[in-house]
Amino acid sequence: MSNIVDPLVRQIAARVRAERERRRWTLAQLAEASGVSQAMISRIEREESSPTAVVLGKLSAAFQLSVSSLLASAEGEAAAEVEGEGEGERVRVRVRREADAAVWRDPETGYRRRQITSPRFPTEIAEIRLPAGAQVPYPAAAFAFIRQLVWVLDGQLTFHEGDLVHHLHPGDTIELGEPAPRVFVNDTDTECRYVVVLARHPQP
Repeated sequence: MSNIVDPLVRQIAARVRAERERRRWTLAQLAEASGVSQAMISRIEREESSPTAVVLGKLSAAFQLSVSSLLASAEGEAAAEVEGEGEGERVRVRVRREADAAVWRDPETGYRRRQITSPRFPTEIAEIRLPAGAQVPYPAAAFAFIRQLVWVLDGQLTFHEGDLVHHLHPGDTIELGEPAPRVFVNDTDTECRYVVVLARHPQP
């Protein structure tokens, strides 16, 4: 068996452990706050298991962080700084090549998430590819203090927001309101590709 650990698995493990320790939580306390078993959290932190999208959603809810934040590298991302001229002074532009972007894959559903913006950018943007027949649920707490927009690019997305169901097609967008349990569903036989735009807002 290979001992090579996927860099994203290592990255998630370090971020979960750091967020837990920053709050001075024990494994048992995080398990209670998130609804994820203590054994599973321990395996994630020891880089023995890659969390599913559902587990990431529960952990992000417990930490009051976005899923993107848990996937973000504490050491930054591959990028090049390009110098140019603007408004009479030199400006720096961060160029992120598609080939350098880390893509996280849910081991359970095959859901793929590619972060478009860097941790330095004030708004989080991610591209999602949801395989045919897959569904990913998130608890209401995962959307606390967050404003989110979903923009469908290809395929069809069936979006459950509490008791409401929305059928979204290419070009459709939906701006999410108050936190509610949500499920992203692809009940077709082709992949659905959509963009998630997320911004934090202060606690009321």
